[in-house]
Order: sequence, then C-alpha cells, then structure tokens
Amino acid sequence: MRFSSRSCFAASAGIALLWLFITLQIPRGAEDGGDVMPMKGRAAPRLAVGNRSAGWGWRGQDPSSLLYTLASLYNASSTAEQKRLTVLVHLADSDLAWLKDTTARISSLFSSQILAGQLLLIHAPPAAYPTVNGSPGAGAVAEADHGKGYSKQNVDHAFLMSFAAKLSDYFLLIGDTVFCAPNFVTHIYSKVTALKPSPWVLLEFSNVGLIGKLFHSRDLPALAHFLLLFHKEKPLDKLILHFRTLLVQENPILCRPFLFYHRSSRPTFDGKEDTVVQKKNPYGPSNPPASVFTDMNLSGTHFPWEAYALDESFFWTNDIRPGNHLTVVLNHPARLSRVQVMTGSIVEGKFALSKGQVQLGYDPQGMPQDCASSELLGWLVEGQMDREIPQESASYPVSCVRLVVKARQAGGLMIRHIYLWEKDATEEKKDQGRW
Repeated sequence: MRFSSRSCFAASAGIALLWLFITLQIPRGAEDGGDVMPMKGRAAPRLAVGNRSAGWGWRGQDPSSLLYTLASLYNASSTAEQKRLTVLVHLADSDLAWLKDTTARISSLFSSQILAGQLLLIHAPPAAYPTVNGSPGAGAVAEADHGKGYSKQNVDHAFLMSFAAKLSDYFLLIGDTVFCAPNFVTHIYSKVTALKPSPWVLLEFSNVGLIGKLFHSRDLPALAHFLLLFHKEKPLDKLILHFRTLLVQENPILCRPFLFYHRSSRPTFDGKEDTVVQKKNPYGPSNPPASVFTDMNLSGTHFPWEAYALDESFFWTNDIRPGNHLTVVLNHPARLSRVQVMTGSIVEGKFALSKGQVQLGYDPQGMPQDCASSELLGWLVEGQMDREIPQESASYPVSCVRLVVKARQAGGLMIRHIYLWEKDATEEKKDQGRW
C-alpha cells in the first residue's frame, strides 16, 4: 500500500468517507511488547484521532460534521493534552469539489494544529484499491459485489490503519459527528495504566457503533491485512469483533464513563440562534421543535442549541453573570408535564451552575422572540432540576423555558441538557374530564 507525498491535502480526490483516528502513545516501558516509532522529543502519552463519515452517501451533505468533531476534540483537550494528539484524516472519495472545500476549511480553522504536526490528511488514490469483479479502483469497490458497500469502508480503514501503525503505541477510532468528553486523553491514559497487568485487544470508550474503540498499534498491520482479506465478507464492526476474538479476547471491555458520543443534529456556523427539530421518543423527553437564544459567551465550539438536543451534546460557556439566560422558545406553544435541566460535566461533575432557576414563559413576542410573562418553576440544586409541572400550570400552553443565572460564577459552565415532556392526548382528556 503506497501513499505518495502528494497525498496530503491532495486536490485530485474527494471524500465519501472521512476518517479521523486517535492514536495514544504511552512512554516506552509503560507496557510491554510492540515495535513503535517514538515521536521526536515526546516522552509523554500521545494520541492520534480518527473520524468516519457516512460513506459515499455523504456527497452533497454539510461538511460541518467533520469540522465540529475536530473542534470538539481540541476543545475537550488541555494545552498539554493537545501536544500529545495526532489527528489522522483519510480523504477517500473522488468528489474533487467536496475535497477542495473540506481541505480549505480544515486548513483555515486548524492551521496551528497542521503546522504543529498534530493534524495530518492523507489520500489513497483509487488505483491503490483492490479490483472487484474486474473493475479496479475505489469506486468499483463501493458499487460492486452485489451492493456490499461495506467493502470500501473496510478498505479505507485498512489503508488508514496501515498508515497509523507506526505513529504511536495506541490507536483510537471514533466515528462521524462525534463529540468528546473533557480531558478524554487523560482518562484514556488512566484506564490503560490501570489495565496494565491484564492483556487486552480492544477497549471501548463508547457503546455506540464504532465510536471510541482503542487498539494497540502493534496490532494494526495484522488488522489492516485482515480487513483487506475479508473486505467483501462482513461489515467493519463485525470484522473488528471477529479480529478481537481471534486474538483471544472473548468479551468486550466497556470503559466507563463513556468519553465519546454521537451528535445527532447538524449545527450551523452563523449566529446565536438555531432551530432544533428532533424525533420524539415516546419513552423519554419529547423536546418539541424550538429555537434557542442566549446572552452568554459563545465559545465557538459548543453552541446553545446543543443544550436542547436529544443526544449527549452540551453547551459550554464561561464567566457568567447574574441575569444571563439560556431560553428555549417553542415553535408552537405546548402543554408540558415535566422539565429537567442538568448542568455540570458527566465525567467529574464539574462546571455546574452554582445558583440558577428555571422559569416557564407565556405569550411569545418580539424578535428575537421572548415571552411577555413568566413564572418560577424551580431552583437548581447542585446544578440540577427535575420537576413535574403542577396541575394548575400544566393546563396552560408553555411558549418559553428559561434557565436564568442568579449569581456570578467564574470559570466554565456546562449546560448538559434541557429536557421537556409534553402532556399526551390521554392526559389532556383526563384533565378536561375533571373540569
């Protein structure tokens, strides 16, 4: 497998799959075995990150998912941790316009990481791909073999793992549209150190798909060869599990707390407002379509709408003052039965709101919209509130849910989520019957 010097930032091939892979290098002697190439001048643990997009169906979709994954990755890492990061992105499609746009945006937003050698882009030319049914090239792999599109996915990973094999001691795979928990590098290093006496092949720092899978880099050449041998046989996740069992790790090792989460929504880069439309979960919060406004500082990485998303994303800000707010304005007034607000990190419980309250608003007005009247629902206790709405209030449609800061707070604030439950039709009929 050859990667020419023109591969980096090549404009001759596009991307139907984007891969970002994280490789963690532990100082030699921290664990036995494996020939690795130490990074020059680096004795500290080291990490290279990988992101996967949604295959050739990705063409024409918003490239912001990769950019936000990169931004989340760097934002979740301290300056010291970033010095131990190497991000390897495999550009593996033939859409020239998409590739030019993506590489230009990456170069603009992450120039310092590129110059520091912490962000690398590679491209495997189509001619390097296996021949399928007599048709050479990456496109043939994607389209042939009776529609088994995972063939290209497997080959893309094989190329990337071969390239990453000598970068560090450990290799972490994360998927597309992913955000990272704060200080994930340190948490991974701590887990690897704790497991040092026990042999392992694969550690999982997420329970979603291919997100957060950690390998020994010494196993990557064999894994890449395995993927090339059986690229037409099974999807990537199945081949990885089979590889794990071949190396005599029968059971998965889930490492909690999970450090990587899938971001289900696609944000935009402009303005403080984002309209959020999501599928309702009948067994959980419904979060009806809404817009989210705030007068808090924006970090440029985590945005207000993320506090209202039904995934594990969050809104991050700092240096908040009394009166600052984050307000959810519903597209249509809704009768709510429950409101839950969670602040603080999921890993250590830090960055919670020290003093704040939640208000329900009525009668939307103005632009940007606000509510003409409001009432107190409850105060946060240790940065959290989970409150059933009283019967007398639940009969009125709510237009706004507002989180209000009541005391100055230095440092960071993480608003994990604002969850809303709508009253269902059965409950409303019961209420009407009482009257």
